[in-house]
Amino acid sequence: MRPRRAKRGAGVTKQIRQLDRVVIRFAGDSGDGMQLTGDRFTSETAQLGNDISTLPNFPAEIRAPAGTLPGVSSFQVHFADYDILTPGDAPNVLVAMNPAALKANLADLPRGADIIVNTDEFTRRNLAKVGYQANPLDDDSLAGYVVHPVALTSMTVGALAELEVSKKDAERAKNMFALGLLSWMYSRPYESTLRFLERKFAKRPELVAANKAAFKAGWNFGETTEDFAVRYEVKPARMPSGTYRNITGNAALSLGLVAAGVRSGLPVFLGAYPITPASDILHELSKHKRLGVLTMQAEDEIAAVGAALGASYGGALGITTTSGPGVALKSETISLAVALELPLLIVDVQRAGPSTGMPTKTEQADLNMALFGRHGEAPVAVIAPRSPADCFHAALEAARIALTYRTPVLLLSDNYVANGSEPWLLPDVESLPDLRVEFASAPNGEDGTTFLPYLRDPETLARPWAIPGTPGLEHRIGGLEKADKTGDISYDPANHDFMVRTRAARIETIPVPDIEVEDPDGDARVLVLGWGSTYGPIGAACRGLRQRGLSVAQAHLRHLAPMPANLGQVLAAYDRVVIPEMNLGQLAQVIRGRFLVDAISYNQVRGLPFTAVELETMLEEVLKNV
Repeated sequence: MRPRRAKRGAGVTKQIRQLDRVVIRFAGDSGDGMQLTGDRFTSETAQLGNDISTLPNFPAEIRAPAGTLPGVSSFQVHFADYDILTPGDAPNVLVAMNPAALKANLADLPRGADIIVNTDEFTRRNLAKVGYQANPLDDDSLAGYVVHPVALTSMTVGALAELEVSKKDAERAKNMFALGLLSWMYSRPYESTLRFLERKFAKRPELVAANKAAFKAGWNFGETTEDFAVRYEVKPARMPSGTYRNITGNAALSLGLVAAGVRSGLPVFLGAYPITPASDILHELSKHKRLGVLTMQAEDEIAAVGAALGASYGGALGITTTSGPGVALKSETISLAVALELPLLIVDVQRAGPSTGMPTKTEQADLNMALFGRHGEAPVAVIAPRSPADCFHAALEAARIALTYRTPVLLLSDNYVANGSEPWLLPDVESLPDLRVEFASAPNGEDGTTFLPYLRDPETLARPWAIPGTPGLEHRIGGLEKADKTGDISYDPANHDFMVRTRAARIETIPVPDIEVEDPDGDARVLVLGWGSTYGPIGAACRGLRQRGLSVAQAHLRHLAPMPANLGQVLAAYDRVVIPEMNLGQLAQVIRGRFLVDAISYNQVRGLPFTAVELETMLEEVLKNV
């Protein structure tokens, strides 16, 4: 599109160019405020009505040495005037606060991308830390890019010279200078960020003044400098009408749990031990005491799940949140919940393992543990949200199953979904499912005086939920096998066989929605099957193939246990089934074993989500060989 021109600044003529999409990555040291900068830019963008997808990327080391590659933190935001599915494969713009940020991210940039570099940090010492023999700003190594050298640190310090702020605090405000510049470049709102800074630093007026001045200085630099001759605009996306907010997966999941408490009428209890990347759920839920949410930071993972199960026994919606290492520690108590047949939500925000692994990176490698990782025959329901906003609805669905069928439910999020963000359409509360529960209130035996704690509902196979202390409903609990109906301890072989099969049947017969297939042409021979956070990259890859005239179908699993009743029929309708996963093929193994489908497994475990282009390339090869 031909750019239009407008007068800007002190006699500097600026072009205003329309774009349909942009991908920006902010990168620097952990202390450079890149997550705050990216999150603030995202909030500004959300206000303009663009569709958004983000990818924060944190260093795995808590205190990596400044200026080194392990200490690089980045935040990528993709925004567009149409529906988007991923944070973008490659940045159009990289903001590099130091040489480490440049070196760590340069390989991801396409030729012709813009690089905004903080020249003040390109000292001989900082260059040597990351192995640069020469300054890349002075040689031809960046010749394929559009480089904008900006003295971010010194210009920020200069802009704050008249304020009563230390040099250290002035230098820290350089991220706001960068935010101001990028906000000007992409026509983001101005006043909202100033109000945000007033709230964030309300207790320190000098920092309010410093950060506002730095932001304005960056904005004004864009207005007046000749180095940035073009300003860009991205129109709002066409989206269903309603009220939206930008939300991360962890925040959406937390609000889904709050909504589950409201819709069930039950108090919500969270027993949790802090662990990356699930801790934000504990932080968010602790804010909602007025809505009947009680949170407890336990001394360890085992105590956390034990407290949650105890809360469920007492008539609350018991929840525990963790990541893979915590699920391993909780497994014995989850098995106890299976034996007790009580509702329990276990949220696993997956990260790269094994052991401590890469705690700030993403992976989908806990599926086998969710499905099979308990002693004995201990089946549970398993659900996986596909995107940040979908975490809200997945949490409600997990609560529905747990409360209705008296079973533990594992909710498998992951780092990519948990920390990424996208617009979320606020739902009408009355449209949310009714999760009210009827507790046992009177004896249910034929004699009218006996309570049978394992007398099951013929439709759901769920046993009665009796609140402790209810007169006449005294019953035995514990991990030893229970006799059918009476709940007495039983070592009878036939009874054990019956109880094991009944608990398994209770999970397998839970009604879940049929899996839906996206096959616009109706003649695809290849089906791409995904679960969890692979939804976005798979969808973007399939969209790209269809735009090139290639026919491919896509289906996505939310319910992993039980699986949709029509899944076998769907799989049999295609010549090839391809399953991309961020593990070594765990869902593919289940599909092969259960449905005898020779699925093609495509895997990576890099700690990063798939890119759309790599999936598109792989699928194109599959289509050629069908």
